[in-house]
Amino acid sequence: MKTAYFHCHSGVSGDMFIGSLLDAGLDFNLLEEEIKKLGLTGYRLERNSVTRNGLSAIKFDVILDQESSEERNLGDLLKIINASSLSPSIKERASGIFTRLAEAEAAVHGTLIDEIHFHEVGALDAMIDVAGAVSALELMGIEKVVSSPVNLGSGMVGSSHGQIPVPVPAVPELLKGKPVYSAGPQKELTTPTGAAILSALVDDFGPLPPMAIQTTGHGAGSQDFPDMPNLLRVFIGSTAGGETADTVAVMETNIDDLNPEFYAPFTEKALEAGALDVFLTPIIMKKGRPGVKVTILAQPDKQRELSALLFDETTTFGLRTRLETRDKLKRETVEVETVYGKVKVKLGKAGGRITKASPEAESCMQLAAEKQVPVRLVYDEAKRASQTLIQ
Repeated sequence: MKTAYFHCHSGVSGDMFIGSLLDAGLDFNLLEEEIKKLGLTGYRLERNSVTRNGLSAIKFDVILDQESSEERNLGDLLKIINASSLSPSIKERASGIFTRLAEAEAAVHGTLIDEIHFHEVGALDAMIDVAGAVSALELMGIEKVVSSPVNLGSGMVGSSHGQIPVPVPAVPELLKGKPVYSAGPQKELTTPTGAAILSALVDDFGPLPPMAIQTTGHGAGSQDFPDMPNLLRVFIGSTAGGETADTVAVMETNIDDLNPEFYAPFTEKALEAGALDVFLTPIIMKKGRPGVKVTILAQPDKQRELSALLFDETTTFGLRTRLETRDKLKRETVEVETVYGKVKVKLGKAGGRITKASPEAESCMQLAAEKQVPVRLVYDEAKRASQTLIQ
C-alpha cells in the first residue's frame, strides 16, 4: 500500500503540505492543471527551492494579483468546489475539509456553521491549498496517510479579531483526540488550514510505520527559525503486511493489591468505553509478590477516558502508555447455513481474497442453546460450512 508519512516537527500549513509532496516528486505542472479546474482567477503558483537550517526544501506559494478583503461563508466555498471540473472524489474531500473548518470555527465562537464567515481560511490561497493538497495525494497515488504528533507552536498571533494565543482556537478543536505538543519558537506553527487538512486526510497518527521508503521531501514554511528547521517532512513508500494498518495505544499497569473479583467488571466497563481489547497477565512483582499486568489496547483518542477509568476502578497509582503500529486483515462478518441454523462467521481478507474464516463463538452458543445441542457440534458444522468460502 502506497503510504505518505508526515513528520510535523515544525507544525503544518497548507503550503508546507503541498511543498513537501512537490519535493518528494509531485509534478508541479500536473498540480497546476488540477488547481485550474477550480475555475478561479487572480493568482499564480510558484515553486521555489530554498534552504532551512542547511536542509533543502520546496516553498510552495500562491501569489495573488491583488489583496482582497472579501469574506465567504461555507456555502460560497462549496458552490465553487462543486461547480469546478475536479474529480468527484477530490470535490468530496475538499468540501469535507472546509466543512470541518466551519464546524470548528462555529464551535469556538459559539455560533452556527452557516453564520461563519471565513477570513484567513476563506481566502483564495486557502482554497487552492485545500484543493491542491487533496489533488496532490490523488496524483501521487497515495492510498494511506499517516502523521506524527503535531507541533502547534506557542505565543501570540495577529488575526482579524486582534492578538490571540497560539494555537488559535480552531486548531485544537480540529485536532481533538489527536496527539499534539508545543515546542520551539513562540510562533504559530500549525495553521487552521493545515490542521483541517490533517484532520480530514490523515488515516492514523503515530510513529513512522514499517515501510519501504521510496522518496522523501521537505515543504518549507514562510519563516526561517534559528534553532530548528521550519519544514514539514514527508516519507513516501510502501507498507507491507496485512491488508490494513493503524496505530493503537498500548496501556499497561502492574497491580498486586486488587480484589480479583473486580477485574471482570473493570474489563466490561473498559470495553464499553471503547477499548479494543483488555487482557490480564499473571506476573511476579518485587519482593516475590504475585500480581497482574493489565493491558488495554485502544485507539489513541480513547487514552484519556480509559486512563481515568483505570484509576477509578483499580488500585493502581501509575500507567505506562505507548503507540504501536498494528497490521491487520480486512474483516467482514457473514452468515453460513448449518444443519442447526444460521451462524455468524468472521472472514479475514488479504488482497481481495478470503484467507481466514472463523465462526463467532457467541453466535454458536446462542444457536446451541436454542437447539439444545452441545456448542462444539454447532461450531464444527459452522467451521465446515465456512471453509468453502476460503479462496
